[in-house]
Amino acid sequence: MKSGRTVLIFSVLLFVLAACGQRAAVPAEEMAMVFMAGYKPQANLPFVGAYVAQEKGFFAEQKLNVEIRHTGGGGEHLQLLAAGEVQVTTQDAAVLLKRRADPGLPLVSIGLLGQRGQQAYAALADSDLETPQDWEGHLVGYKGTPPPDLYALLAAAGADPDAIELVNVGFDPRVLTEGQVAVYPVYKSNEPFLIGSWGYDLVLWDAADYGVPTLGLTYVTSEDILAENPEMLTRFLKAAMQGVEYAAEHPGEAVEIVLQYAGPETDPELMRFMLETELVDAYGEVTDDYGLGWQTLEQWTALADLLVEYDAMAPTDPAAAFTNEILEAANAR
Repeated sequence: MKSGRTVLIFSVLLFVLAACGQRAAVPAEEMAMVFMAGYKPQANLPFVGAYVAQEKGFFAEQKLNVEIRHTGGGGEHLQLLAAGEVQVTTQDAAVLLKRRADPGLPLVSIGLLGQRGQQAYAALADSDLETPQDWEGHLVGYKGTPPPDLYALLAAAGADPDAIELVNVGFDPRVLTEGQVAVYPVYKSNEPFLIGSWGYDLVLWDAADYGVPTLGLTYVTSEDILAENPEMLTRFLKAAMQGVEYAAEHPGEAVEIVLQYAGPETDPELMRFMLETELVDAYGEVTDDYGLGWQTLEQWTALADLLVEYDAMAPTDPAAAFTNEILEAANAR
């Protein structure tokens, strides 16, 4: 009788332990969120990370239901983020700092995918311009307003800015090929491809090669979302960075995924060029030490100091503009 009671107690104990184990194994509750890419569908690296994470099921593995949206580039993605209608978007690091300074948007970078800036300066290869000092006596273009990295590049190269005429050229690179300017500011991931497709060879100058602090695209959230839902952001960044790494290992497949969003009219060779160019700039000394997506106070401070020095923004605290906490939590999973 005693042994039967012992067996019964032991069986009940096993049942209770099994039940506890089942409760512990209950999957995390699914979360819904909106990711808005900061431009039209294309192969910008942070866009690709989200596209691949969606199509390869990396978001689903993180129990994350992500709606992917796009903006036409008018800046509404930052307003929607600040209003809480979008949880993560993308933004150039310099613009992020400027928008924190004025009008005071509470933007925070949770992952830096551009260890270098997006822009370089181009001349036709047959122009005999070899260094920025050779720009003296020529027309040099800029888009919108002269960027601080242009002045910093000239200073670092020992060129005399007073001997160079700066002109606003807009966004049509034919002003370079038609000889209207000698130097044209290009977005490295697409315009060299476009100009090359017209049959022109280029020489490029990247301000970062001259020691000028530049940074590129980031994954961005708001201070409120960061404080209120770090778990959602951790799941997003885990999957998105997995998407970036998958794209680096399978660029052909990644381009096919991009075309699902960009449409069949999009040039796959341009998308491949864009992806590979931005992958190169996603790595550097910081990522060698800490891994993909990492960012440092030294980087953000140097960029902020540059923007203030050339009157591109009022002073703002660079330490508040980024965090590695979400990336650390994502890497720990």
